[in-house]
Amino acid sequence: MLRLTNVQLDLNHEPEELQQAVLDILQIEEDQLIDFTMFKRGYDARQKNKITLIYTLDVDTTINEELLARHEKNQQVRQSPDTSYKFVTQAPKDLPQRPVVVGLGPCGLFVGLVLAQMGFKPIILERGKEVRERTKDTFGFWRKKVLNTESNVQFGEGGAGTFSDGKLYSQVKDPKHYSRKVLHEFVDAGAPEEILYVSKPHIGTFKLVTMVEKMRARIIELGGEVRFSQRVDDIEIENEQVKSLTLSDGSKIETNFVAFAIGHSARDTFKMLFDKGVYIKAKPFSVGFRIEHEQSVIDEARFGKNAGHPILGAADYKLVHHCSNGRSVYSFCMCPGGTVVAAASEEGRLVTNGMSQYSRHERNANSAIVVGISPEDYPGDVLAGIEFQRRLEETAFKLGGSSYDAPAQLVGDFLAGRASGEHGDVIPSYKPGVTYCDLSQTLPDYAIAAIREAIPAFERKIKGFSMKDATLTAVETRTSSPIQITRDKELMTSLNVKGLYPAGEGAGYAGGILSAGIDGIKIAEAMALAMMKEFSNN
Repeated sequence: MLRLTNVQLDLNHEPEELQQAVLDILQIEEDQLIDFTMFKRGYDARQKNKITLIYTLDVDTTINEELLARHEKNQQVRQSPDTSYKFVTQAPKDLPQRPVVVGLGPCGLFVGLVLAQMGFKPIILERGKEVRERTKDTFGFWRKKVLNTESNVQFGEGGAGTFSDGKLYSQVKDPKHYSRKVLHEFVDAGAPEEILYVSKPHIGTFKLVTMVEKMRARIIELGGEVRFSQRVDDIEIENEQVKSLTLSDGSKIETNFVAFAIGHSARDTFKMLFDKGVYIKAKPFSVGFRIEHEQSVIDEARFGKNAGHPILGAADYKLVHHCSNGRSVYSFCMCPGGTVVAAASEEGRLVTNGMSQYSRHERNANSAIVVGISPEDYPGDVLAGIEFQRRLEETAFKLGGSSYDAPAQLVGDFLAGRASGEHGDVIPSYKPGVTYCDLSQTLPDYAIAAIREAIPAFERKIKGFSMKDATLTAVETRTSSPIQITRDKELMTSLNVKGLYPAGEGAGYAGGILSAGIDGIKIAEAMALAMMKEFSNN
């Protein structure tokens, strides 16, 4: 087939105009066109009152080869790449060992699924609960302020991505088209088919819950095993080779192949691996606040008279500002039509995150506004970043009243350096609730100064961004893992422990659902090939 890129039409074009555009670009007659499908649809909103849709189309004609030759110099016309997924191997029936996957977030889910599809019958260990029980615990925390440290926004089936916007786009390089494998598996599990072609696909929490259940059932159907409430407390390493895992109930699993897809908040597991001598290094991450505006303000700023158009949906944004003090401030995990949620996983510490449902119909838009920091900002051993996060979370907890209410401040007051007393037009969505105060106490001085400089700069890109009644809620610390469990680029194993496969966001190799899923596929392939090599040698 032929791949047509950069096919541009007006936002309100008629359906038949898309076919006519295909005919015009290829310079063919209608009877030479067999069919075409939409591979991608995005939009250009730089002129908000004249928004253009941009299509990538896969086209089949009666003269494909001739058209490829005719349009050889036309970058808009190319042969469609093969994006189908191909398994790297298939397990023999008498394979002596089963691989183990620690963590059932997006990365662990795809490590387990792909291993199961190749016949390796993985054992998946998840410290939290199955997704529906976990959802009850999480919503219960938001209502009653009772935190279950093993079943919350961070821990449990589906990982942290379950309580998010469910974004399914990434900027990672993907030459093998693993992202298509991830998206197709999600559609097979019940996600809307539009995620295969819209430029910024998302799912939302409630749809993710059902999808995760179906994917778990598929793994079990293929011979895999999923065990909940099974935290890994120890790892046996002998002669730089993984030998076994000890679980929180005292039981032991013998294995030479284990993937650690533990997420960015498994601080106790990070320490256990560090204490066992697994090579870990500190890495940069970011900290800041959640900012909320009424969604209508963002829609108007981004889309003008086209605000509310069904194809565009709720508007998002992506912002960055390089500050005079050398820091960079940027928007992160923007949730259109969503809510700010309590994301704590440790007693006496407060963390915020953002979440949206598929509809994105809530009143407010929210995003993290965060400042980049590096290991130089928190000197110490490789786990010093964790202690840095904890100090910020403890401060936020106390400022909020030591009850999991979050400290909050109006943007106008934050910029003026005075405490807030109550909300304005923007009603904060954070549950359980907020306590108005002065947020300058929650972050280091350099971060406060950077955010105060960035917000007015963002106003120049999004009108209304610095409005005085917009709300800031503290504190956002879990933007990414503060450590990297460094791995060999080819074997995908730990640099100094054979058979240990660091995976996903917690290991420092992903950021979001899609990139975590992609990394899970890579890890599954590496584990499968290593197991086949060992099997053949024995």
